[in-house]
Amino acid sequence: MAKYERAFSGDFDSALSQLEQAVLNGSASASYEDGSDYRSGDFRCAVRVYERYSWTGGNRVSMNMTLVGRGQDLFLTAITSGGSQAMFFKVNTWGEEAFLDTIQAVADSL
Repeated sequence: MAKYERAFSGDFDSALSQLEQAVLNGSASASYEDGSDYRSGDFRCAVRVYERYSWTGGNRVSMNMTLVGRGQDLFLTAITSGGSQAMFFKVNTWGEEAFLDTIQAVADSL
């Protein structure tokens, strides 16, 4: 498992769009699996689940991305899972880390 978190300021819709495009354009096998959106007043929450094939690990990897915001104050957390080939412990996490890298550069620029 790999995790990335960041608090930043910006427009919720623009940030969400940029992050979604980074994931989907970051790999030919990346796909949007499902998502959920919630709004209450000026509070917003968007949850997205993506999946892709990891060439280095030879398996599928998933990523959950959650963006929350109140006004211009935003917080992003992205967590990857899967990718390990061992039964009782993680042997390789290259695929998880590489999947997370697809949004980290974009998130750092927001």
